[in-house]
Amino acid sequence: MISENVNRVKQAIEKKCLECGRKPEDIKLVAVSKYFGIDAILQVKACGIDNFGENRAQELTLKFDRLGDSVIWHFIGTLQKNKVKYAVRCAEFIHSVDSLDLLYEINKKAESFGKIQKILFEVKTSEEESKSGVNSEEEIFKLAEEAKKLPNIRAIGLMTISPLTEDEKLVRKSFSYLRNLKEMLKRNGYDYLELSMGMTSDFEIAIEEGSTILRIGSAIFGQRDYSKDWRQI
Repeated sequence: MISENVNRVKQAIEKKCLECGRKPEDIKLVAVSKYFGIDAILQVKACGIDNFGENRAQELTLKFDRLGDSVIWHFIGTLQKNKVKYAVRCAEFIHSVDSLDLLYEINKKAESFGKIQKILFEVKTSEEESKSGVNSEEEIFKLAEEAKKLPNIRAIGLMTISPLTEDEKLVRKSFSYLRNLKEMLKRNGYDYLELSMGMTSDFEIAIEEGSTILRIGSAIFGQRDYSKDWRQI
C-alpha cells in the first residue's frame, strides 16, 4: 500500500509541475512520519524518499537513535526551548523557528554539537489561534537580520501551515502571502531559497504558489491511529 501511495503522490506532483511549468526535481518531498514506526519509514525510504518530518522531539530522538543519518530528518513541529537540544542533535532542518529566544537557543546548541543548523522561519498566514508563527513583516525582518549574525545558524527559507478550510481561495492566499514575503526578503538581501508549504490536503495549490518543500503524511503512510503506540506499529 505504501509503495502505491508514494507513486500516486509522486505522479500528482509531476502532473501539477507540468501544468504550471515547474520541474519536479526542484521540489523536496518530506514524508511526515509522526506516529508511524520504523518499518513504515523504511518502506517509504525503499520507494526513493530520503526526507522525513517529525513534530515531537522525543519521537524524533528515538527514531534517530534507530536510523541515524541514513535518512534526512526535518523537525516540523512547535519547538520548546527545553527540547532544542534534541532537535538540533537529530534534524538537518528545523522548520518552526518563530522567536529570537528560540533562534539564540538553536545557535547555542548547534555550537555545542559543532554543526551549522539549517532553519526556516515559521510564518502565521491565517487568523486561526491554533496556528503558530511570526505574524508581522517587522518580526520576520528582525529574525532574518539576527540570524545573519549567528555563526551556527543558516536560515534558508520560510514555512507556513495553511488554514484548515475547504475554501481554496483562503489556502491560496496563505501560500501566496508566504511567496511574496520571500520575494520581499530577497529584495532586501536575504536570498532564501525554500518555501516549506503544502500538506496532503493542499500540496497541489502549494506547488502552483511556488512551494519547494512539501510536507506530506497521510497520503503516503495512510491514516494515523493515535490510539496505538507508534513503537508497536
